[in-house]
Amino acid sequence: NIRKGSIREAAVEQLLVDHHQSMFAFSPPESVHALSEDEFSDPALTLWCAWADDALMGCGALKRLDSIHGEIKSMRTADEFRRRGVAAGILTHIIETAEQEGYRRLSLETGSHEFFSPARALYQRFGFASCEPFGSYVEDPHSVFMSIEISSNESGK
Repeated sequence: NIRKGSIREAAVEQLLVDHHQSMFAFSPPESVHALSEDEFSDPALTLWCAWADDALMGCGALKRLDSIHGEIKSMRTADEFRRRGVAAGILTHIIETAEQEGYRRLSLETGSHEFFSPARALYQRFGFASCEPFGSYVEDPHSVFMSIEISSNESGK
């Protein structure tokens, strides 16, 4: 069950705390691009959460960069649900939503450390390829930038 989420939900807040801790454990502070609590109130950002009954399985967000370009943010699977397809389900949902909303391109930033290799592999399976830094990002040896061109469904607007 994937639905819009809020960081005001205790389980979501805890999952994002875990997300931040992992980012800081494997990347220097200047290379951590995880969203702050305040950034989740940005109307250009939508957070989705995957639930199994009352158990939070994972989350992911889509941030509008402009009318045709979105950024995937805050992808995280709860430890007890890893390797079960949760991230793939959330990513599929985000891509389908982006297509319906008229996006033509989705981009993301993830870490270059080995810890992030499962995430990079997931994105590659979905067709994301390495790209140059986008938006306000700059070249960083601790970051990998990826992007995919998508078709949009104009009638879905």
